[in-house]
Parts: sequence; C-alpha cells; structure tokens
Amino acid sequence: MRLYAAALDFSGIAEEFGVVRGFDDDVNREAAAATDRHAAQRVDRRDIELVTIDPEGSMDLDQAVCILPDGDGYLVHYAIADVAAFVDPDGAVAAESLRRGQTIYLPDGPARLHPPVLSEGSASLLPAVDRPAVLWSMRLDARGEVTGYDLTRALVRSRARFNYVEATGDMEKGTLHPSIRLLPEVGELRSRTALRRRAVSLSTPAQSVERQDDGRYRLDIEPRLAMMDHNSEISLLTGMVAGQIMASAGVGILRTLTPADPADLWEFAAEVAALGHSYDPDEPIGTFLDGIDATGPRGMAVMREAQKLLRGAGYELLTGEDGETIPEEYTHAGVGGYYAHVTAPLRRLVDRYATEFCLAVHNGEAVPDWAEDGAPDVVGTMHRTAPLAGGVDRACLNLAEATVLEPWVGETFRAVVLATSESSDSARIFISEPPVVARCSGAPDQGTRVTVRLDGVDVTRREVSFSWIR
Repeated sequence: MRLYAAALDFSGIAEEFGVVRGFDDDVNREAAAATDRHAAQRVDRRDIELVTIDPEGSMDLDQAVCILPDGDGYLVHYAIADVAAFVDPDGAVAAESLRRGQTIYLPDGPARLHPPVLSEGSASLLPAVDRPAVLWSMRLDARGEVTGYDLTRALVRSRARFNYVEATGDMEKGTLHPSIRLLPEVGELRSRTALRRRAVSLSTPAQSVERQDDGRYRLDIEPRLAMMDHNSEISLLTGMVAGQIMASAGVGILRTLTPADPADLWEFAAEVAALGHSYDPDEPIGTFLDGIDATGPRGMAVMREAQKLLRGAGYELLTGEDGETIPEEYTHAGVGGYYAHVTAPLRRLVDRYATEFCLAVHNGEAVPDWAEDGAPDVVGTMHRTAPLAGGVDRACLNLAEATVLEPWVGETFRAVVLATSESSDSARIFISEPPVVARCSGAPDQGTRVTVRLDGVDVTRREVSFSWIR
C-alpha cells in the first residue's frame, strides 16, 4: 500500500530506520559517467512502438510495453531497463546498490537504489530517446496462456509516456494508444489464468493525506485504477516466464511464497465477515479477492487483512548442482507457480541479477561470474531490506493516521470489530471515516458494530489509543 502526503515531514522516520536518500560523490560520478557495457550485443528493435505506463510524475521507468495481435492470440513485447549495462560489477554503484537492496519509498521523497542520473536518466526508458533494454517477447494463445517467448538485449525507443489516470481515461473513451489497445483484453485474460492457478492477487489501494484549510489533515483512499491491474498482469506474466526459465535450468534466484496457513484463512474469513463479506476458506482465495472493490474503505480493509495471508515471502538461490531438485516450496503461492523478480531493476537489486541468469540460460551461455558469485549476497540483501521497507511503510502510515486523528481526541467513532482477544481485553477495529485499522481496549464481540472513543494520540511515537464505550 502506497501513501502520499502533503506538508508532513517523514525525515525522522528515515533517520530512525537508517534510510539514506543521498549518494556519496564517487557513486554519483561513476553513475554519471556510465555507458552501455553491452552495446555490441544489442539487436536494434526501435521498430517496436513501446510505451510506458507509470504513476504520475515518475521518471524511473523500468518497463515499456507493446501488445500486438498474433493470429488468434497475442504477441507481448515487454522491454525492461538494462541496468546491468551501466553498472560496473566492481564499482562504487554496484557496492552501494548491494548495501541498499531496493528503493525505500517515503511520502516526501524516496531513498533510491541508484543515483537519479542513472535511475531517472540514462537507464530510464524515457520517451523519444534510444535506450538499452532487455526485451521479453511472449506469445499468448486466445486464452492468454504462454505458448512461446524470446529474450534478448536490445536497443529500444519508447514512443510515449502515460500515467495511470491518462491511460484509464483513454481506455474508458476507447482512445488507447495502439500499442496498449489490447492491454485491457490481455490483462483480463491473464487475471483469469491466475484464478485457474488458485493464485492470490492483492489490489491494495494507495492512501493520500492532505492538509485542509482549517489546518486539519484528511486521510483518503486513492482509487485503484483498472489500468494498474492490467499493467501489473504483464509484469506478473514476465516474472512467471522468468521463474520457469530458471527453475527448468536449476540456476537463478526465485521469488517464493508459501501458501496461507489454513488457520489464517479461517481467521481471515471471520474478519471479512465483520466487514460484510462472505468467504469460504475451502474456496480459492484468489476468486474471492477478485470480486472485492478495493476503492472503498471496506474493500481497503479487506485487502489490508489479506496481506497477512502472504506472509513468508522470500528468495531462494538455485545453484545448479548435479542432482539438485527444486522443492515445491520454491513456488510462489501469490502467482500459483515459479516466479522471479525481473521487471523493476531500477528499484530492486535482485532483478538485475535474475535477468542475467535468464539471459544466459535462454541463450545457452555461461552465467556472468559477477552474477553467479554475487547472487548469495544479493539474496541476503533482499532478505534484510524487505522487512526494512515494510517497517518504513507501516511507520509512515502510522504517522499519517496519528496526525489526522490528533484533533479528534475525545471524540467518538463508529467501528467494526475485526478480531477480539478476551485474554488481553483488546480488539482490532476498523473505522471507515477516516479509514483506519487500529486496536482498542475492551473486548467486544467479533463482527459487531460498536462505538469507540479516541482517548489519546502521540504523534511523536506514532500511536493512537481507542477504548470501547460499552
């Protein structure tokens, strides 16, 4: 879940978590001087009319897409920024990115994985300029299932940059750019294949915090636009193809996720029942979530509760040792099969390495020494920084909620009880206005609608306290 905020200072959170936004001079100089290390290997594919779709204002553009009809199926071209082309494996940029692991997002400015001159400049798939990329070309049948693929280093040129609001508006008017005219159709097909795989997909909305004329803050839910989901299906498609490539060869880095524990599914069923939804834990969770409108407060709460079903995500290194088998737990329950992170190398370190494994396997070449030797450290970095990113996200949301609620101490709110604990005499509650999930003292029955009082707010500690009014 992404949080946007106006006139709030999150620098204290960055300092608390040890998140550094700037780069040392030697890293910036190296990034500014970097050129394409693989220029001689590139196939010229500037003929493909690629376009990008990203949040408004984004400059670090990892992906560009073009979807064409292919008989009764589709040809999906997906160009990914070739960040490895600009990074000397023994240089300062490589060392700093290994330390950072991924871009850490704070509402008042991200702590980027790479210097902006690289991530928002020479390596970004900006429109109307030639760029080195790793080009995935995937053929789908009429049902959206993969029938073939190709993978190569290429020279590409994006034709246009769209944000999600523009693209959704064009979709509704029937005026989508020709390169993405088929994206909604393919996105829908791919989402249905996900349901056939019993996959879990979370459409978590963003939240925004705005200062009002009276000095108070308002916490709102940003709409989850359809083009976000359609576009993410292409990224998931590519990650699944990449995962299968590496799993088949027994080398690479897989993104893994164990299936939800049955007890967690029953707990989730009780929580969403409190929010007015009916879920049978014996049925595919993906089918249920696909029917949830996440653009309202209750839908947002359902998606937040569903995040608990995806606990235990990690990365697994495949070494290609003789006789090595790929355990079933190396699959990803969120997508229903093998999966890898390869589509966001400007923002996530592991994508740069996993892509090199895929290129080598597909082209029958040896994996570069820097990728093979460095992979164990990369896996360690990703396992270290994933909790950091999650902790920063939660801290930012807690600060926003505390700031929004501070003027309302002593006021009462209507809430739904998501879960209750008699042993601790407390409950988890959901308040729809403003949209907040919090704890309160007292143990009302789960699923009931109650009145709670906001007893206190500590903005510095990012804490709020409610009590049940019996």
